[in-house]
Amino acid sequence: MESGWDFVRATDSLTVLMTFWRNQKIRGWLYQFAALLLVALCVAVLADNTLENMRTRGIQSGFGFLSQPAGFDISESLFGFESTQPYWQAFLTGLGNTLKVALIGIILTTILGVLLGVGRFSQNILIRGLCLTYVEIFRNIPLLLQLLMWYLVCVEWLPTAREAEPFLGIYLTKAGLALPWFGDVPVKAGFGIKGGVTLSPEFFALLLGLTIYTASYIAEIVRSGIASVPRGQLEAALSLGLSRAQTMRLIQLPQALRVIIPPLTNQYLNLTKNSSLAVAVGYPELVSIANTSINQTGRAVECIAVIMAVYLTLSLLTSVLMNAYNRRAAIKER
Repeated sequence: MESGWDFVRATDSLTVLMTFWRNQKIRGWLYQFAALLLVALCVAVLADNTLENMRTRGIQSGFGFLSQPAGFDISESLFGFESTQPYWQAFLTGLGNTLKVALIGIILTTILGVLLGVGRFSQNILIRGLCLTYVEIFRNIPLLLQLLMWYLVCVEWLPTAREAEPFLGIYLTKAGLALPWFGDVPVKAGFGIKGGVTLSPEFFALLLGLTIYTASYIAEIVRSGIASVPRGQLEAALSLGLSRAQTMRLIQLPQALRVIIPPLTNQYLNLTKNSSLAVAVGYPELVSIANTSINQTGRAVECIAVIMAVYLTLSLLTSVLMNAYNRRAAIKER
């Protein structure tokens, strides 16, 4: 009798398990958990092998070096940096420089990209042609070459501070871009320019290259988003007496956002990650600081791990913010 009850209980348990397995959501969670477990196991094995090989070769490891004095200066910093400060502050300085060029670049490239994308629908054939030419030229030249080109322009072709003439209070010289800042207007002083705020030629070349390059992709994203809006919307708006500019601003662009935002997020991520090419023009962002730290400490694995963690965090944070905006825009549209 007991064996009969055991068989019934076993059958019931199997039925419950099969019911759970047929649930697509539960099965999906199980697959994700198994995949995550497998990835964690692979990372653990790789880390163990790496540490063992480093110990065998007498290579020091660990993140203790971050508290040691860096021993090198950083030419640009948001809050100042001295060689006596520790490595972790050097990495923070590099992160600050990365964020500075990324945030300013995102703003500028969005403005330029939207203008170019909208310009592709202009009734003026010259404007349409110029926008198309811009996209085809800068989208098809490698970013590294563009950065080197702009840097060469900044340090070789621009006038010196003594030779430069201001335009609306702005000086563009070999020493960089000098801008008015809260009433403080830049003026010539000896062999340089004082007052205002000055962007170094390295920062200016990097920002210019990233903005121009990424804007060519954003322009195509905006163009395709606007093209996805049914033409009947345009015809209906024009029949109601709206101008083409009003139709674009009030009708077409708002509806195109649902198509524009997802690929636009990818371009923001690309711009942030492409800032690592700043090492080619001498701008001291995160990767440049990490390279210097590797040369001085030999902690290549640790420094690369820091770089990977920072860029992963920035990418995830950007994705979260853009997805939240995308959901908000979708709710408003409904």
